[in-house]
Amino acid sequence: MKALILVGGFGTRLRPLTLSVPKPLVDFGNKPMILHQIEALKEVGVTEVVLAINYQPEVMLNFLKDFESKLGITITCSQETEPLGTAGPLALARDKLVDGSGDPFFVLNSDVISEYPFAELIQFHKAHGGEATIMVTKVDEPSKYGVVVMEEETGKVERFVEKPKVFVGNKINAGIYLLNPSVLDRIELKPTSIEKEVFPRIAADAGLFAMVLPGFWMDIGQPRDYITGLRLYLGSLRKKAPGKLASGAHVLGNVLVHETAVIGEGCLIGPDVAIGPGCVVEAGVRLSRCTVMRGARVKQHACVSSSIIGWHSTVGKWARVENMTILGEDVHVCDEIYSNGGVVLPHKEIKSSILKPEIVM
Repeated sequence: MKALILVGGFGTRLRPLTLSVPKPLVDFGNKPMILHQIEALKEVGVTEVVLAINYQPEVMLNFLKDFESKLGITITCSQETEPLGTAGPLALARDKLVDGSGDPFFVLNSDVISEYPFAELIQFHKAHGGEATIMVTKVDEPSKYGVVVMEEETGKVERFVEKPKVFVGNKINAGIYLLNPSVLDRIELKPTSIEKEVFPRIAADAGLFAMVLPGFWMDIGQPRDYITGLRLYLGSLRKKAPGKLASGAHVLGNVLVHETAVIGEGCLIGPDVAIGPGCVVEAGVRLSRCTVMRGARVKQHACVSSSIIGWHSTVGKWARVENMTILGEDVHVCDEIYSNGGVVLPHKEIKSSILKPEIVM
């Protein structure tokens, strides 16, 4: 089987992290976002993953070459010269996706994190015999999204309602699809939206079905949702693979610590923290609801909450970093500094406090 991952553009919402690497390579739960998807695809027998990309394909491919051999899966790029929306890339990658077997192929949005129940999706798709299956997830505020109106029993999709003013349902498109090759005949090589143009036509022909995604779902393309996604992901690990989580007197709730990270005496870490490879957390540090990425150092008695500490950055002694502060790569926050929602571009030194959310160029 094959899969197409829609990688797309510049990842502006996750800047300054995406100034250093393309968005799918930003670490999430101590490994690049896209790797969560590729590993789950490999588990259900996908042999080739195509990345639909219009930005820095070399960087992506060089990075993923290592994983090709480790996972035993082929990873190729299909590069757009102009943005093609969410359906155009399928037409562009047509020759890579169709191999004459007639097997359906997966399409995923690269920002989506979930438990990826691909085996159940394949089963459901085969059982209903339609042309396409989309995964949907239940949300509390459907008025912010495009809602999928479907038959509860069969999952057959009746129609889509964009940002409904009155309640029509609470299920939204989760950005995970399984499509028969015939869907490609419906897509022209031009900027096209799969959600607004292609799926409604398949639904009109009674060929579109939806499966409700079990477990958690999050689009982690922006910082606040990234932090929420981390909480959901660690909660899911707690249920599925508790052995991967840290334990001990200094740990509160769900915490993921890479085996090469070093943690000092008298720290309190958690809930919902990921500490990456080679990180150093010195004595007396307090961490909660945050990610500390590869090679970063948090010095004695610093406090970090609801923030993202980028690669090889430093948080000084007695510093306080909170409220969606994001430090890009190689940022150094001096001792006793306070950051309230500072968004700091790479290679900066912060010598004075950031008292209100702002971007530090």
